[in-house]
Amino acid sequence: MELRQIFRHLLRRWWLAVAPVLVVIAYIALTFRTPAPAYQAVMRFSAGTEPAGLSVDYDRYYPWLTSEYIANALADVAVTQAFAQAVAGRLAGQGLSLDPNAIQANIATDNVQSVFVVYLNWNDPTQCAQIAEAVSSELTENAAAYFPQIAGVGVPARRLDAPRPALMAPSLRSRLLGPGLKLALAVAAGLGLVLLSYYLDPYVYERADLEALGIHALGAVPSIVPPAWKQLLG
Repeated sequence: MELRQIFRHLLRRWWLAVAPVLVVIAYIALTFRTPAPAYQAVMRFSAGTEPAGLSVDYDRYYPWLTSEYIANALADVAVTQAFAQAVAGRLAGQGLSLDPNAIQANIATDNVQSVFVVYLNWNDPTQCAQIAEAVSSELTENAAAYFPQIAGVGVPARRLDAPRPALMAPSLRSRLLGPGLKLALAVAAGLGLVLLSYYLDPYVYERADLEALGIHALGAVPSIVPPAWKQLLG
């Protein structure tokens, strides 16, 4: 199939290429909603306990190793249901009632050596700051409730960053599924329909179509296509 033939057929069936685009534009116009703003608070914590005491055999390696274990353990605890319920309980005492499941679903953590990070996503900046403070208090004040072995050894986690909710950029998913991708798919679908119609079209339009079938044309009706278009289409 020559590109010139495809282009000629595209001019004949242009409405097949345009129809999917118009449908998608109408769908986008009817269903588009401005995405709700989302905020994120990021808090880093240092982990560690006070050494039991100095001696001749004192080795600083083990306190550092212990701090890494604590950072890893508290990062794992912060994404559990029990932790979310404890945070919700603290917030309820402040007059803010939230679903523990929603809190758990919006907390993520990470840790590197003796420092762990808590990420909190929420759709209200004021509530986000309140939840972040409750998360911080639970980690720094009540860690022994999750690991009794660290009870009585001082504060196991110390907050390094104050929670400052920041507006989050749209997610990668929302960008990929945005209007641009829908329109691109509509254009591709329209071109696909044009190509499909080319293969399924049973009509004869030109002398070359007859000659391709082995039929000799004795004459032809003069074309009403303007000369400029005839030169373009060949």
